[in-house]
Amino acid sequence: MASTAEHEGAAAPADVPPTDVDKALLGGSTYRSLSELGSGAEERFEKGRRLVGWFLAPLVSLVFGFLPLDMPGDQQTLAAVLLGVVVLWICEPIPIPIGGLVGVAAIVVLGVAPGDEVLAPFGSTTIFTFIGAFILAQAMLKHGVAQRVAYFVLGLPGVGKSTFRTIVAFGAITCALSAFISNTATVAMLMPTALGILAVIAKLMQSQGVVRPDFDPMRLRVGTALMLMLAYGASVGGLLTPVGSPPNLIGRGLIEEATGERISFGQWMLAALPICLIMFAVLAVVLILVNRPEIRRIEGVEEYIRDRRAEQGPMSRAEKNTVIAFGVTVALWLVPAVVGLVSGTDSSAYATVSDRLDEGVAAVIGAALLFVLPVDWSKQQATLTWKDAAKIDWGTILLFGTGIIFGAMLSATGLAETIGNGASDALGITSAFAITAFAVVLAVLISETTSNTASAAVVVPIIIPLAAAAGVDPLVPALAATFAASLGFMLPVSTPQNAIVYGTGCVPMTKMIRSGITFDLIGAVVIIALMPLMVTLTGIGS
Repeated sequence: MASTAEHEGAAAPADVPPTDVDKALLGGSTYRSLSELGSGAEERFEKGRRLVGWFLAPLVSLVFGFLPLDMPGDQQTLAAVLLGVVVLWICEPIPIPIGGLVGVAAIVVLGVAPGDEVLAPFGSTTIFTFIGAFILAQAMLKHGVAQRVAYFVLGLPGVGKSTFRTIVAFGAITCALSAFISNTATVAMLMPTALGILAVIAKLMQSQGVVRPDFDPMRLRVGTALMLMLAYGASVGGLLTPVGSPPNLIGRGLIEEATGERISFGQWMLAALPICLIMFAVLAVVLILVNRPEIRRIEGVEEYIRDRRAEQGPMSRAEKNTVIAFGVTVALWLVPAVVGLVSGTDSSAYATVSDRLDEGVAAVIGAALLFVLPVDWSKQQATLTWKDAAKIDWGTILLFGTGIIFGAMLSATGLAETIGNGASDALGITSAFAITAFAVVLAVLISETTSNTASAAVVVPIIIPLAAAAGVDPLVPALAATFAASLGFMLPVSTPQNAIVYGTGCVPMTKMIRSGITFDLIGAVVIIALMPLMVTLTGIGS
């Protein structure tokens, strides 16, 4: 028997069928309506939260929109709409992707900008990264590759015996990959494996009587912790190298352009490594404490995993094709990083390769291979059909697309600069520490409601002249803002990886906010405290 922290109440009535864990977790469920929620306290809370959203969202927008503020009309209108959308995202009276679309429609109807200009960012390469990676993930799920990898991870010595070790080990793998591969791509390709691991744990809990037979596997705290570790671990790992995340490249480029100081690949890694290690340790503690798994130790898992792997047998042709397509995609994602390591990220070779093999193109090429590689040539049967591919989570794609649009509009209207300058004047900051703290806080706040890429692009140009005007070297504040731009953990729209794990349905909004705000605060403190020290130790700017 497994030792447990708590049970999910008494046994279910005899006439209630046990939950089909595979169907619940691997069946493509996503944002759920009230009728799909469980009964009791959760349903009452969700009903109240969503009812509040119906009235609070338009009220907040109207009140802010008619306040007598000394700011351009388009900026005030955009801010009013964005505040209303944030309320819709938090309270969820309508599905989150639709809330974003309502906001996009509102800024066009209210004349903030023409429709073509507003919708243009939806063609971002990130959207195609989502589509391609999601199709790859669908193939991994359909053909059992995700489950096979899940059994392999749980079968490692000592890992599968503890939910804590499983969560930490999976997070470490995510961090290592995201240091060199796009955070979005890392999470998209590992998400099916995380679901597979969760399905294994959930079935073990079900078979050993840890939970009710008719439990909801999408509401397990261990699932929330695992999914958030996947999303947040990618953000932490993405800080480790200049190519680990778009904000890194944007921030480094702006700093070099403004100050003339070049930050080498090695200097960046040396400065980032202690910050990443500390943040990962804190992340593991925060997620496990805030989302304490229902069980800590699981006995008998080694025998269970051995039996399941025996049942799987050798890899099928479809599995091999999926692995090939996945491998090609990862290789294409890595090519720019390798070229950057060899020739430098400021070389013409790196620029050419990055332009022609960006992450979106690589993901589309990998996904297309699934429709080319045959399972049965005589029947012209490919690895994946369009019917299978059409099952990907289009809601998540719409969600992040609207986030990109709002980020672009914040920059285009000048609202982000107005926010930064207004806060700076109100606070009257002049010291290096105060400017660094302000840069970090502003970057985190902006990244929570828009993409982290937009946050870096908006905040760093504000901080550099602000520091220069105060007679402070802008290097540390600007670099701190660049790192803090990746600290958007509270909302699904904050980063693509947040949107991906939220789209699984295993992470309730309230738990993402609770976990995210805790890690936001701690991560900000770590960056503010360590960044000046690491810049000095690594000789950046000296």
